[in-house]
Amino acid sequence: MSETSAQPAPGTTPAFDLVMVGGDIGVYALARAFNDRYGTVPTVVSRVETGPVMRSDIINHHLIGEDKTSQDTIDELVRIGKEHHGRHPLVLLTNQDTIVRMVMERVDELAPYYTIPMPGVDLLDRISDKVEFARACDELGIPHPATQVVDFSGAAADGWTAPAVESPFPVVAKPATTSQYETLKFPGKKKVYFLDTQADYDDMVRVLRAAGFTGQFLVQQLIGGDDTYMRSVTAYRDQFGETTLLCSAHVLLEEHSPTALGNPAAMFTTALPDLWESAVKFLDHMDYKGFANFDVKVDPKDGTGYFLEMNSRIGRNNYYVTAAGANVAEFVVTDVVENRPHAPVRVENEILYTVLFKPFLMRYVLDPALRERVNAAARNGIHHPLWNRKDSLWRKGYTLVAMANHVRKFLKYYPKPSSHGF
Repeated sequence: MSETSAQPAPGTTPAFDLVMVGGDIGVYALARAFNDRYGTVPTVVSRVETGPVMRSDIINHHLIGEDKTSQDTIDELVRIGKEHHGRHPLVLLTNQDTIVRMVMERVDELAPYYTIPMPGVDLLDRISDKVEFARACDELGIPHPATQVVDFSGAAADGWTAPAVESPFPVVAKPATTSQYETLKFPGKKKVYFLDTQADYDDMVRVLRAAGFTGQFLVQQLIGGDDTYMRSVTAYRDQFGETTLLCSAHVLLEEHSPTALGNPAAMFTTALPDLWESAVKFLDHMDYKGFANFDVKVDPKDGTGYFLEMNSRIGRNNYYVTAAGANVAEFVVTDVVENRPHAPVRVENEILYTVLFKPFLMRYVLDPALRERVNAAARNGIHHPLWNRKDSLWRKGYTLVAMANHVRKFLKYYPKPSSHGF
């Protein structure tokens, strides 16, 4: 696997420290970017020790205990901030929707100690609500799927019935916001539901009612095509209102296990200027600040790129940006530590990002022309976010085991490619 070479930090960069909350593969990728670029060893605060950050030489892993609450996490962050004594800027980042919201809902407690390049709660509410996202896309002329809202706020009442589905089956269904849904635990829970029939829809409604879900679910037009029609766009918009980073990727294969459904497992970076233009238009409209990640699906019938959602964070697969040559740490540090604009970067390099063994990945890439593009990108570098020559030998072993586990999960949940991706 290829390595992204570290670059020395410019001598004019002020000293800073980094604290992150979480423990997924995206947090490790961020830590790696900061370590490669600035030699930073961030403090990562989490309740339990998770594989992606376990036993890492580039992370100071700070465990607070599985039984700790959100307020306990905030209290610990405040304690760390106080101990820092304001020696130099202390940047706070995370890569999970619920943690972004937790931080920003208590920003008044944290702001005396941290620089927090994340959007405020009001803007989070607008963006994380997929209904509001669809309305904004309509206003800006950005293509998005036809969307129906199913409101479960009264679902506990006797006699409540779900509305009829307006779009023809098959359709896609998912929570309008993830904050409540992420806290629910019930058998058969999925990140996204693919519904072929009315019976599938009725079953989903029954399960959600039984689980006590009281939010809104979206039922959307299904845009055809398999995983290879998905695109990812990652951006950073700074305090000066400039989108300084744009990088995009052509997805090759998404995860298919129920709780991780839709997370890209492999993609190659490529320039997508039309999608970049829409992303900038949306960010400017919202006056957004910080990292953002857009999920887009291209309609195989006419090539239209439909914007599905925007995440108010960099995304768990953010290492594809750094691997393609635009170290994501630079854009944060230039903006909130150096307090100056970064020259705009539009990434055009093509590399292969994958958490799978390449031979296994290629069994899902059937189109000959696409296989040629993947092989060409792979010749420029094959990058796994956890495969880091600077980290411990144990970490390399863990990464190989994780890759083998991905093979097992794909053989169970998606043993062979399909025309629709599920």
